[in-house]
Amino acid sequence: MQAPFMGSVSVDDFYHGTKAALAGGTTMIMDFVIPLKGESLLEAYDKWRNWADSKVCCDYSLHVVVPNFNPKVRQEMEILTKEKGVNSFKMMMAYKNFLMIRDDEMIQIFDACRELGALGMVHAENEDAIELLANKLLAMGVTGPEGNDQSRPEEVEAEATNRAIVLADTVNCPVYIVHVMSKMAADVIAEKRKQGILCFGEPIAAGLGTDGSHQYNKCWRHAAGHVMRPPLRLDPTTSGYLLDMLASGNLQTTGSDNCTFNADQKAIGKDDFTKIPAGVNGVEDRMSIIWEKGVMTGKLDPCQFVAVTSTNAAKIFNIYPRKGRIAVGSDADVVIWDPNQVRAISAKTHHHACDFNIFEGMSCHGVAHYVISNGRIFVEEGDVKVTQGVGRFVPTPPFSPHVYMKVQEREKVICPKKVEREGYVGSVVDARQLSAAPPLLQHNDSYNQHRASGAQIDDNKSPRAGIRVQNPPGGRSTGLW
Repeated sequence: MQAPFMGSVSVDDFYHGTKAALAGGTTMIMDFVIPLKGESLLEAYDKWRNWADSKVCCDYSLHVVVPNFNPKVRQEMEILTKEKGVNSFKMMMAYKNFLMIRDDEMIQIFDACRELGALGMVHAENEDAIELLANKLLAMGVTGPEGNDQSRPEEVEAEATNRAIVLADTVNCPVYIVHVMSKMAADVIAEKRKQGILCFGEPIAAGLGTDGSHQYNKCWRHAAGHVMRPPLRLDPTTSGYLLDMLASGNLQTTGSDNCTFNADQKAIGKDDFTKIPAGVNGVEDRMSIIWEKGVMTGKLDPCQFVAVTSTNAAKIFNIYPRKGRIAVGSDADVVIWDPNQVRAISAKTHHHACDFNIFEGMSCHGVAHYVISNGRIFVEEGDVKVTQGVGRFVPTPPFSPHVYMKVQEREKVICPKKVEREGYVGSVVDARQLSAAPPLLQHNDSYNQHRASGAQIDDNKSPRAGIRVQNPPGGRSTGLW
């Protein structure tokens, strides 16, 4: 919410964003702290808390983006984990020269996360490949929003997803892949989970509710309104595929990646698609989209709907059973859901601050009839009445049992093993001698003179007598074999 990003600031601040969340049936959000260049993690965290605490209408927690790694960053991660209520750190494999992290630093962040009991989160894209493709497209005159799709094929998302999971598994760190947008990336996560690797995948409302064909719309504003990263996929069957992955348990949660911009902000990239601020809405419509596309199609049952929209995330981020469950002792966050009511989604009626909605005109079954957060009624028969500043910051403790019970047992299994043996007692080659340049071959003077003159070394010898070839190539044509 209200994130400074790509030369602008997202228009949904913590008031409008949490109001939209409650209107759609979400009673708690988890936002990302994004440090600016030269800003420490703690400074960025404090800034986000100051922005949020006076505006939020519902409860919230924070993840923190880590744009580089060094001993000071490691120390700040420890303070955030132990004292500030943060148990998840996000790494960006995209956005070069701003937030992008390289492999050598990413694996160190994963290692630190494991030591601290935190969860490593990843935006998975191969930025080097994207940069090359984007430059080629721009040189060919492709400057519109369609370039966002063409420069970010599924393969670059899948490759980065695989690489991130491999790096995390190398140091036994659990990893959470945010906004899974393609079949190929989902397949990577499913395959790694089949291998026993501890990874989680989160598709979002945008990828479950619409597709990338809108980036090719003749109206630039409409097309730019659908620009996000990774992009919405052109394949219209992607939504159903990702929902199948949720139903089978290969993907575990759903998010919104809500980051909204108005038309004049998107216009920063009117002549260059790489400069269009990337982000779409989703926090208000997430629940209805998943009900319509998942439950109404028979892919999910109502219990699975609750799990992928609420309970699984609460367990992964270690706020269950305070959140994600209706029980004595849990927070009084309750949504009365009308499964049969139908609503039409529109920018004219939504509660976001933005002037565009990527689900414009879509009719959805499933409406939050009553929404209660912390015992307060914020939505009553569809009427939204919120109060800013009443939401609370919810700390996310480290070492989530849902995640780290497995990690701790694996530490015992993969503990390095030393072989006790007698020491080597033979001779040892002097490595300094091996590194010295080999001596040049010395030729006799006669050879050197002939080489300089261009003459052949056997010019003074008389020619040899002819030699009769008894068996020409291929053998004789007669005779017994």
